[in-house]
Amino acid sequence: MQDINPQSRSRGKKHRRNENAILLNSIILCIITLCSVTVCIIMVFRYRAAKLENTEVMNEVEELRGNYTKEEVDALLDKTVEEVSAQVSDETREDMLNSMKELMLSGDGTLNMLRQFFQDEIVLLDAGEYYFIPITDTIRHNEYKQDNLALTDDELLEYYEGDKLISHKGIDVSKYQDEIDWKKVAKDDVEYAFIRLGIRGYTEGEIKEDEFFEDNIKGALDNDIDVGVYFFTQATSIEEAEEEAEFVLDALEPYNITYPVVLDVEAVNLDNARTNDLTKEERTRYCKAFCEKIKNAGYTPMIYGNIKSFMLLLDIEQLEDYDKWLASYDTDIYYPYDFKIWQYSDKGVVDGISTNVDMNISFY
Repeated sequence: MQDINPQSRSRGKKHRRNENAILLNSIILCIITLCSVTVCIIMVFRYRAAKLENTEVMNEVEELRGNYTKEEVDALLDKTVEEVSAQVSDETREDMLNSMKELMLSGDGTLNMLRQFFQDEIVLLDAGEYYFIPITDTIRHNEYKQDNLALTDDELLEYYEGDKLISHKGIDVSKYQDEIDWKKVAKDDVEYAFIRLGIRGYTEGEIKEDEFFEDNIKGALDNDIDVGVYFFTQATSIEEAEEEAEFVLDALEPYNITYPVVLDVEAVNLDNARTNDLTKEERTRYCKAFCEKIKNAGYTPMIYGNIKSFMLLLDIEQLEDYDKWLASYDTDIYYPYDFKIWQYSDKGVVDGISTNVDMNISFY
């Protein structure tokens, strides 16, 4: 048929896009409700609210958001898609499902899709449970721009301001990288290395120096690579946190390092890990005790963690005085708050290292 008015066709496409957007928003709100009956009710109210611009009803639906298990979200997603699909035209249903498919294939499935829609919150999945954490302005934000990032053919992440490269290539290593040829590492344009100094045991709590610490720090320094160190904490008291700091300071005494001294804060996936029952407040106090002792000794303290560490394990609002090193294996700047170093991959390839190695980008 050739007698369709172009303006009418344009309005029709626009109408379908608007309808798709409304339906997609409806689906996201529905998948985080607690039972299939509630899903149906919320779907009706949310769809009508969007159509009628009834903000009161929309706000009531928004308040149903919370923490939900992965199984609940996946099951409700399937049911909601099925019910919505039955109410719309074949063309609208195809457009809607294609949009959802693109979102889910572009990242981590449902998690990535939720992050696309709830942009005023940090959405994370941990131990089968989804968390929606409001983004606040009371914590310092980073000012990095996604468009300034570039991924090279060698899978190296770089950051530019205009045509000027301002980021720095770094790695972090431990005994798991075995023996390292630091001369070759330096020739591969690695500017800095974080070296694991030691750990506290997950269960017994014994402090141990990394078996390759001395070889690594001497090798890096001898080849003019800037060095920082990190310690994996399992402190369960302020006294233990200060003990860890003292251990680090004693080990560093013979060396001149120019990068930060880092406290590695992560959850341990063991039922009998000694830190399993620590509260966020307790972890935060122990983290501060370590960092203050490091700072008072003349070093720059830093805290390493992933999004879970900073959102669920620590109260980062109380830790604003210390720089952050973020672990997030992605090339998108999702985390909104300030960080100075980004561990973006654990599958890096560097000359002189026989295993995969963590890759880092420093913004200063």
